[in-house]
Amino acid sequence: MKTPEDLLRENVRDLISLVKKRNNNKVSEEQQLRQIIREFLKHELKEASTPDNDPSPHKSTGINVLEDLLKKIVPQIEDDYKLLTTSEEQRESYRSHIIQATVQTLTPVDLNNDAPDQAPESAGLEEEVDVEISDDDDKDDMFIDIRSDKERASEDEKEEEDPRDAFGIEGKDTTGRNMAYTTFKKIESQIIDSYDMLSNPEDQEIFFDYLIANLKLYFDKFEGEIAPSVEEPTNQAYDTAKQEQPAAAGGGEEQLDLEI
Repeated sequence: MKTPEDLLRENVRDLISLVKKRNNNKVSEEQQLRQIIREFLKHELKEASTPDNDPSPHKSTGINVLEDLLKKIVPQIEDDYKLLTTSEEQRESYRSHIIQATVQTLTPVDLNNDAPDQAPESAGLEEEVDVEISDDDDKDDMFIDIRSDKERASEDEKEEEDPRDAFGIEGKDTTGRNMAYTTFKKIESQIIDSYDMLSNPEDQEIFFDYLIANLKLYFDKFEGEIAPSVEEPTNQAYDTAKQEQPAAAGGGEEQLDLEI
């Protein structure tokens, strides 16, 4: 049977154990709270340091339309450009053909926008041309072709021009030309549609100028990624050893000659 003294000691031990347990729980709760605060601060700092991926539109409509176009065509241009790894001449040719084709494509579009002002004169000219052509057609009906089928087929093949030849720039690498021709067929309609969307002359001018400039800048970027011109890191010890190595080798050869 427990004495009153034993019961008192047991109660005291239970009380001490309960107090310690409560203190431990408070420490654990405090640590959890601190951890939650740390994670929250990390998240807020990360959000603050992350750039805005959806910036507000530019004040120029031409720039906004161009930005949307570049997002569509630049990846295609980059993929095809980076396939040309045999020589720098291939890539230079590709670059020149893409830029020239873009300029030549947008120039007629710009001219067509001014065409309605000259409509009456054009209509009269077309009527005159139609009359002249009809007279020539009567003469053509009288012509008797004496060529054989083989000769006719051979001459027809010569007359058929490779569209890549018309697309090309004289003196430029033909592999780069052919790749550029394929690329431009994929992006041509997108360029025309974007430019044709603009009717404001200022927007059209900005679109055209910035498009050509950005194409050149992106080509510079792609070329730098293919053939980066980065100097290899070095140090004084390596430079000294490299300078002494030829002299040491030369001395060894001279000593060998003397011994022989």
